[in-house]
Amino acid sequence: MNGASRDALAAARERLDALTDNTSVDAGSLADELAAVTALLDREVSLRRVLTDPAQPGEAKAELAQRLIGTQVGGPATDLVSGMVRSRWSRSRDLVDALEELADAADLTAAQQRGKLDNVEDELFRFGRIVASSTELRAALTDRAATATAKRELLGSLLGGRADATTERLVTRLVAAPRGRSLEAGLESLSKLAAERRDRMVAVVTSAVPLSDQQKQRLGGALAKLYGRQMHLNLDVDPEVLGGIRVQVGDEVINGSIADRIEDAGRRLAG
Repeated sequence: MNGASRDALAAARERLDALTDNTSVDAGSLADELAAVTALLDREVSLRRVLTDPAQPGEAKAELAQRLIGTQVGGPATDLVSGMVRSRWSRSRDLVDALEELADAADLTAAQQRGKLDNVEDELFRFGRIVASSTELRAALTDRAATATAKRELLGSLLGGRADATTERLVTRLVAAPRGRSLEAGLESLSKLAAERRDRMVAVVTSAVPLSDQQKQRLGGALAKLYGRQMHLNLDVDPEVLGGIRVQVGDEVINGSIADRIEDAGRRLAG
């Protein structure tokens, strides 16, 4: 997001944090309600345009939002949405994207409150790896001809009882209503959002064999010192990495594997 939308989203995130810091607010229920509003505004293009029309007074838009959703969702969700439509948005679609992010963030906050955020982060990463390794599964989950109900049932058979309830909810929402995103991009966004809940960065670490607990601690400490932030490690094993490790943090790749060194040496000899 750019300009006004970026500022509006930042303000909405602060309001969400303030709401979920209140122990009387059920973050999981809030997530469901925000997801329902997201679905509504995603369908009703004319409505979201009215709610983001810069020519209309913010208070008038907030009153309209309260009338339309106040009887369908709870007070915290209504207050949050009302505050969002008072803000200026660069594009009407940005409001829906922001609501979707807040719904996911609320679910992750619920997991954090239960002490399960680490589990959810790991499960999202592992599920992404499973999808990447199975073209049949990816095709089934992204099939436009398949109904949302059929996809939910498939995910229930895959994740039900095997993953945290928050993981299942997040993945199910993404698959049932991708809103133009690829499955891979959606899972990556969820992983990053999960890391941000603790102001952490995500490092994807690929090694030929599983790392020991001591190795993981040393690597996490070194990366935290390098980047100045706590680091969450998503661990992947790839036998083609002949030795050492390969670390990716955002767009930056730190190559430390023997395979990479051999390839670099070959390039130098060829040049």
